[in-house]
Amino acid sequence: MSAATILEVRHLVKSFGGNEVLKDIDFSIKKGDVTCIIGASGSGKSTLLRCINMLEIPTGGEILFHGEDIASQKIRVSDYRAKVGMVFQNFNLFYNMTALNNCMVGTRRVLKKDKETSRKTAMDYLDKVGMSLFINARPRQLSGGQQQRVAIARALAMEPEILLFDEPTSALDPQMVGEVLAVIRKLATEGLTLIIVTHEMAFARDVSSHVVYMQDGVIWEEGSPEQIFQNPQKQETKDFLTRFING
Repeated sequence: MSAATILEVRHLVKSFGGNEVLKDIDFSIKKGDVTCIIGASGSGKSTLLRCINMLEIPTGGEILFHGEDIASQKIRVSDYRAKVGMVFQNFNLFYNMTALNNCMVGTRRVLKKDKETSRKTAMDYLDKVGMSLFINARPRQLSGGQQQRVAIARALAMEPEILLFDEPTSALDPQMVGEVLAVIRKLATEGLTLIIVTHEMAFARDVSSHVVYMQDGVIWEEGSPEQIFQNPQKQETKDFLTRFING
C-alpha cells in the first residue's frame, strides 16, 4: 500500500440470509479523495458505507484502515469510528440534547477531552456549518436542513480522518437540500477525505475526485467524474446517467 492510501476494501461480501447484497467489492481511498458512490436504490451503496463504518459486519473480505483489517480483534470499533465518522440520512441526533451538547458528547465520552476543549471544538464546527446561532436549540426546534448541519458539525468535532455521508439530503425537503450540499461542497475544497453516497448527480459530478457507480451489489464502473459523467464505458452506466446527461 502507498503511504497515501488510508482505506482499502478487498473482496468485500455482505449477505443478509440468502440475499447477497455486496459481491466482491474492491476499491481504495487516498487521503484527500472525495469519492461519490452513485447508483439506483437497492444497488448496495448504503450497505457498503455501513460495512465501512462497521455498522454492518462484512460476510467476507477485508476492510483495511492504514493497512490493518478493521474486522480483526486488534482494533476496537469505537476507536476506529472516532477516525471514520458518519453522517446519516436521518440525522441521528440526540433529541434530549441541545445542538451544542450533541456536538460535545463524542469528544467528551470517546476522545476524553475536557469540557472547555470540547465546547470550543463544538462551537468552532457549529460556526463552520452556519449553526452558531442555534447552539441551545434542541433538534425538534430545528428544520431538517439545520439538523443535518448539526449532525455534520458533530461528526467534524471528532476530527476524523475519513467522513462518510449516507444520502445526506434524502430526508430533506427540496428547499433544504442546497444548504446541506453547500456545507459538503465547502468541506470538499478543504482537503478532507470524504465518501458520499448520493442521488444528487450534479453535485457528484462537481464535487468528487473519484466516482463509483454501483449496480446489483457490484462496482460496475469507477473513475474520475469526467470519465464517468462524460464518457462512461458500460452501457448500464450510460443508461443510469441518460436523464442527467440529456438534462
